[in-house]
Amino acid sequence: MNAVLASVTKRQQPAHRTARAVQAGQVLRSDAEVLQAARRIAGLIAEGSAERDRDRILPEPELDLVSGAGLWAMNVPREHGGAGVSYATVAQVFAILSAADASIGQIQQNHNSAVFWLSTIGTAAQKDFFLGEILRGCRFGNANTDAPGKQGVQPTVIARTARGHVLSGEKIYATGALFAHYVTVIGQNEAGEKTVAVIPAGTPGLSIEDDWQGFGQRTTASGRVRLDRVELPDLCVLPIHRAYSEQAMGAVSQLSHVGIDLGIAQAALDDTVRFLRGHSSISQPESSPRAVVDPLVIAQAGEIQIRIHAAEAMTQRAGLAVDAAIAEPDRALRAAASLAVAEAKVLTSEVALLASSKLFELCGTRSAQSPHAFDRHWRNARVHTLHDPVRHKYTVVGDHLLNGILPESAGAL
Repeated sequence: MNAVLASVTKRQQPAHRTARAVQAGQVLRSDAEVLQAARRIAGLIAEGSAERDRDRILPEPELDLVSGAGLWAMNVPREHGGAGVSYATVAQVFAILSAADASIGQIQQNHNSAVFWLSTIGTAAQKDFFLGEILRGCRFGNANTDAPGKQGVQPTVIARTARGHVLSGEKIYATGALFAHYVTVIGQNEAGEKTVAVIPAGTPGLSIEDDWQGFGQRTTASGRVRLDRVELPDLCVLPIHRAYSEQAMGAVSQLSHVGIDLGIAQAALDDTVRFLRGHSSISQPESSPRAVVDPLVIAQAGEIQIRIHAAEAMTQRAGLAVDAAIAEPDRALRAAASLAVAEAKVLTSEVALLASSKLFELCGTRSAQSPHAFDRHWRNARVHTLHDPVRHKYTVVGDHLLNGILPESAGAL
């Protein structure tokens, strides 16, 4: 289905401003306000999440609730008018939202990264304009992964022209682009340096196709973006390679994924507990004072709870390490942040898969009935944990432990 919506097909704004209608966003001022808003919004978007997954109903109204509540601006620095929350809070917000609807959590991931690189490597004019747009309620989506062609994968070139920049190409896995006011495209300049273009919705030459067919994370609309000689002013192009070489870009990007997996695990455990408490075993005595009496079920539920609590602690530790690397972005602190996030991602990935699978083993055949929609937790965990597989993170952590090798700052670590 073609995804350039009617509201953004005609450009009546300046070349650097979105043509998509913006729902005004609330401005939050503190970590406490952000967490309070996240919990409130999670309660709203949890309703209907199973139906959206089952029927693949794209969550645009729910995204308006999230961005309208100010949560998409939570990491805008305070000097630019945002809450500037701790990245430990950022990860917690991703977990809270993803427990309610994991697709909605993932849609925000690339936006969160865009706020970071805009606020660290953008010019004064770029910070003023784009961070102002985010505070206004705008959402950023990504088009970062080049589609393979007959000659293999060819990187998108963002070329300079007399009037600014121009780019053409095709991107896949474009999470968030369909719902975005601005689509960010990572390519390279003529010198081969990683560069990002920020394309306002409604720009001529930008088209978005909703062709995502994943069996999990079904409503992320992680489809395809086509770029046909898209022209942009200088304001819309940034040297994102500097965010990786000078800032904790990789750790910031990965920390959101940590929160998403943690939220999926929590959602699976919550449904496990509710089901077990509400559906006593056929063999359970009627006079039993306990909702669950099977000692093996009790023990394994306890194990999952412990693993989630451990993952939460490691996620908090990782967020604080990212904060330290942002405050003083030297090589050692950036590496420490990447390592802490990698360790947390291992735990959250594993517990998301464990909790979503054990749900059926502990709850039994009745839990496999389609109306419960419990299978969405496993499908979401299985698909999302394929994003930057954790097997590589074990190697990076071990190489640092044994050989003192500092990890490179990359989007996958």
